[in-house]
Amino acid sequence: MCFSSSGKQDIPIHSKNNLQSSTRVTDDSDSLLLPGLPEDVAKYCLALVPRSNFPAMGAVCKKWRSYIQSKEFIMERKLAGLLEEWLYVLTADAGGKENHWEVLDCLGQKNHLLPPMPGPLKVGFGVVVLNGKLLVMAGYSVANGFASASADVYQYDSCLNRWSKLADMNVARYDFACAEVNGMVYAVGGCGIDGDSLSSVEVYNPDSNKWTLIESLRRPRWGCFAFGLNGKLYVLGGRSNFTIGNSKFVDVYNPERHSWCEIKNGCVMVTAHAVLGKELFCMEWKNQRKLAIFNPEDNSWKMVPVPLTGSSNIGFRFGILDGKLLLFSLLGEPDYNTLLYDPNAAPGSEWQTSAIKPSGLCLCCVTIKA
Repeated sequence: MCFSSSGKQDIPIHSKNNLQSSTRVTDDSDSLLLPGLPEDVAKYCLALVPRSNFPAMGAVCKKWRSYIQSKEFIMERKLAGLLEEWLYVLTADAGGKENHWEVLDCLGQKNHLLPPMPGPLKVGFGVVVLNGKLLVMAGYSVANGFASASADVYQYDSCLNRWSKLADMNVARYDFACAEVNGMVYAVGGCGIDGDSLSSVEVYNPDSNKWTLIESLRRPRWGCFAFGLNGKLYVLGGRSNFTIGNSKFVDVYNPERHSWCEIKNGCVMVTAHAVLGKELFCMEWKNQRKLAIFNPEDNSWKMVPVPLTGSSNIGFRFGILDGKLLLFSLLGEPDYNTLLYDPNAAPGSEWQTSAIKPSGLCLCCVTIKA
């Protein structure tokens, strides 16, 4: 596809009148995505462009840039069957001092590196995917020996390959749980500026770019994680002030009723988690040779053994691609393959190996469809 605006270069601009004529033509052209085509046809044409060309499209004009950032553009590509899944992996070097986001396609080929995240280097932050964009929220940084909690929120637009600043959260926090539910982002619990555990909960509305505090948890909770399923928010793991050790309670928030309830059969000290289909997949620190799978329909758990890959003590981080669960080794050695679990495969053939592998230690991984 040609990204130039046809015809503009043929308009003479040697006189004042011609200059005004040129301005009128430019303005008229900018009012349409593709001059000469109905808007619905133009939108479909732009949706056919491969994802790797999105940054170039965004540089053509404001009209194109606004369109490819919209929910409508993602829906148009979905209807056309052209959504591409890319893995966004936060990786660390061998010493753990430097990290960066890298992008892997469905074949495991490294597409590109993301621009560095804005702000100081932080840990304990939250990561969520919302409307095809990556949100990195809060966390804390250390400067001159002092730790400082943050309320900053940054968004990476995968279509334009750039970061932007969103509205700050109401409460600075780190080691908190976060998840997307029904197009909204929730931040739950964690630790605050003074290090005390939090029970506060807030929700982000992307349409208004605003965080709003909602009903708090029944107890403070930190080091936990969250996920959304069936229109509800689930918070598991971590610790609370009312438990010795780790909490097994599951806090469940119903956005329609604006209320919390709890389930008593959760999991503790989770080192990795991911939602695949209508189930939650977890790996607990105490048993990293089995997948713990939670079905929210009946609040039941089942355990699936993880095959050996050369070591009985290996740990993993999770990724999701094409309806399958990827288990990235934390050892980062060449001899270890990425494991792949297909929950829809025939019994006995659920486990395979995959060539998809980050360039360094996987700290976290999300999938963005666009």
